[in-house]
Amino acid sequence: MTQKKLYIIDGSGFIFRAFHALPPLTRPDKTPVGAVYGFCNMLAKLYAEMHADHMVVVFDAARKNYRYALYPNYKANRGETPEDLIPQFPLIREACQAFGVPQLEKNGYEADDIIATLVKQARLAQREVVVVSSDKDLMQLMGPGVSMYDQMKNKYYSLEDVHKKFGVTPDKVVDIQALAGDSSDNIPGVAGIGPKTAAQLIEKFGSFEGLFENLHEISQPKRRASLEAEEGNARISRALVRLCADVPLDIALDAFEVPALDADKLQAFLATQGFKTLLNRLNLSSVVALPKEEGVQEETALPTPIPQTYVSLQTIDALESYIKGVYKEGLLAIDIETTSLDTQTTELVGIALARSPGDGAYIPLRHTVDMLAPAPQLTLDIVLETLGPVLSDKSIRKVGHNLKFDLAVLQRLGFTVHNYDDTLLMASLLYPGRHGLDEMVKRVFDHEMIPFKSLVPHASKGQTFADVSIQAATDYAAEDADFTLRLWQTLSPELMTQKSTTAYWDFDRPLVPILVDMEKNGILVLPQKLADLSATFESKLSTLAEEIHRLAGDAFNIASPKQLGEVLFDKLQYPGGKKGKTGAYGTGAGVLEKLAHDGYEVASLVLKWRQFAKLKSTYTDALRDKINPTTHRIHTSFGLATTTTGRLSSSDPNLQNIPIRTVEGREIRQAFVAEAGKTLLSLDYSQIELRLLAHYAQIESLQKAFLDGVDIHALTASQVMGLPVEEITPLLRRKAKAINFGIIYGISAFGLGQQLEISTHDAKTYIDAYFKQYPGIQAYMDAQIQFAKQQGYVTTLAGRRCYMPEINSKNSNLRGFAERQAINAPLQGSAADIIKKAMQSVHAYLGEDPTTRGKMLLQVHDELILEVPTAQIDEVGQACKALMENAMTIAVPLIVDVGQGQNWDEAH
Repeated sequence: MTQKKLYIIDGSGFIFRAFHALPPLTRPDKTPVGAVYGFCNMLAKLYAEMHADHMVVVFDAARKNYRYALYPNYKANRGETPEDLIPQFPLIREACQAFGVPQLEKNGYEADDIIATLVKQARLAQREVVVVSSDKDLMQLMGPGVSMYDQMKNKYYSLEDVHKKFGVTPDKVVDIQALAGDSSDNIPGVAGIGPKTAAQLIEKFGSFEGLFENLHEISQPKRRASLEAEEGNARISRALVRLCADVPLDIALDAFEVPALDADKLQAFLATQGFKTLLNRLNLSSVVALPKEEGVQEETALPTPIPQTYVSLQTIDALESYIKGVYKEGLLAIDIETTSLDTQTTELVGIALARSPGDGAYIPLRHTVDMLAPAPQLTLDIVLETLGPVLSDKSIRKVGHNLKFDLAVLQRLGFTVHNYDDTLLMASLLYPGRHGLDEMVKRVFDHEMIPFKSLVPHASKGQTFADVSIQAATDYAAEDADFTLRLWQTLSPELMTQKSTTAYWDFDRPLVPILVDMEKNGILVLPQKLADLSATFESKLSTLAEEIHRLAGDAFNIASPKQLGEVLFDKLQYPGGKKGKTGAYGTGAGVLEKLAHDGYEVASLVLKWRQFAKLKSTYTDALRDKINPTTHRIHTSFGLATTTTGRLSSSDPNLQNIPIRTVEGREIRQAFVAEAGKTLLSLDYSQIELRLLAHYAQIESLQKAFLDGVDIHALTASQVMGLPVEEITPLLRRKAKAINFGIIYGISAFGLGQQLEISTHDAKTYIDAYFKQYPGIQAYMDAQIQFAKQQGYVTTLAGRRCYMPEINSKNSNLRGFAERQAINAPLQGSAADIIKKAMQSVHAYLGEDPTTRGKMLLQVHDELILEVPTAQIDEVGQACKALMENAMTIAVPLIVDVGQGQNWDEAH
């Protein structure tokens, strides 16, 4: 033949195969590019080694094709597309453009149908065809002038290969598949007929039609009956597997001639992906700055950003035009402006977008100043209808700063966001200190963001963001989206540089939608129970105040540190009074606790008074104001990026600090209840930080104790105090428990003495005996402090960096606190890692329907609180216990205590 070969590339098939066959690879912004790399390798090989100059890549169109009308369950058992593959689809189309290779797809048809049509047209034009694929379905096309090439195996398929696989020639492959079916595409075939039997039948009867015309000749009754009963399935299957070679294509074969490579265009694409080897292989003329390792770009600082002029989108055409650019970029930063920070009740004011640096826009939805007349085209319904597909499109990366808030508001409006990144979480893993958008932009770009107060100077008088002009709102909001995107471009490669990708991708990022669900769920609270407790605490406060005033000899304001100090140290002449810079006596808890320990009654009573005052003001009074009037629940806000160790925080209100060791604290927890027909389920990790200490410090005796299920506190008491375990009293066990947990937090002899109400000397004796018994603990502590002094941080099991900026401080108090942090942070942070993993497993198990297995309500340090249908409580409890105990593997078993009850106290 004199005509050049036409290479038809099965693009869709290759993408999936490359994704599963090749090792994972990411570019600097964490976008997966493993399949992209494999695809580019294939194109490079066709260019460089086979000198192919006629090529076309064929893709599946997104919409369903005609086969679904024939058989609605076609491909029904296909799983979800892997999340890491989704962003690679548009990149592979970009790769085709960079290489100059034509692309084809057609709505209503599969890629295989287009390939069959192209093969037919090429053969009519007497052109030789090479189908680049390993898909068995395409083997029906093989024959004179048509071959198949598996690029990944560098293998051409022969007619012998087809016969070896199907037992027939290519023209009868369809008959075999019709009888045997195909589980991967959910093609039914005939029950009991496999490929070998199908080949025997077709060989005997010559064809599919010949078989069904002569079923009476089949000697096996069961097989004959099966074929008779399922002839309809067989015919449907045959129609499904036979490729359509008459797809209407408005393109000539000559259009598949590949132009000369555009070196600049191809270099730019390959350099962006970090594919250095490919550039070298193609020997392109100019030199491009490339990363040292494939797929990992060198860290580059963005130029200092220049203030931009942003646009407001106030018409449908403007919005749709902007969205087209989003699809082209495959990237969208989003920032939602609302009337408040309460995701349960806030109203949407506007939405800011950015699709590339400097290209920011704002959609005003609710403003009272400068609003266009007549009313704007963009109602909330229109905006959400337009943005909805973008938000759910897994091929477009969505970026936000504290994205949890935006997701919660969008979820309330009925939208789900897929393929997202949160720069707040990235920043918290990479930098110590504050991680707000303004702080991070100043830190990274040295750029001052527009302050909110400049827009709403009198917010305290009732004005909100909705009251500012559209132009001012546009500049403010679009800048937030724009710099969020810039921040993402900078921080994404830093995650890789600082080895924080695991902490981000496996632990923090997946938790965002889970926390959105938990915050929406809330927990039911009884306001009357809280009101009754407030009245009780008020009565106790009044009684205590009367007694304090009687002993002091006069009435004074107990809540005033100045007045209290004067009464204690001037009037009553208590010892130890020290004045601060303001001239007032210090009356902190430490001062009062020492006086109370030494028998000074007023100090002891004031401590009790403060306890009840805090319980009343912080909990029983304040919590009532936080009950949502519609749901009758409290919806706390969980923070993923507010602690040094990665522990979740709770705010507005904080439900993590309700006392549990006091009777009054437990009474407050009794106000948190399950709704009718439900039961609260408590799942609490037992002694997790001690178990992590045994793991980290590699203390064999502690590890053995945990492996054997020994009472660790009794064992510690026995070993430290030199007594047999059977002689350990509850009091001695309590002391050992204080030592065990105190050591984790770097407790001093003085601190332990105060806690156990013993002398500092006796406490030091206990601590010395403890370290002598477990020398590995002291070695661990010393190593952690030394590492922190050298690196400025310590790490958790997930590789999370817990920063200690004061570890080398000249201030001994700050340095000492940082050293204690260096000891405890890996333990507390690793416990946080473990429960984050557990929350992902539990959330997946519970599913989307809370009526079946229940829903997760709270996370309080090492405890999860679920609300479960009472009939399912035991089953769900045991299943979640198993999931939590297997969340991560360490040197000793993780144990979860399970409790249940109608209120939180009863469950715990």
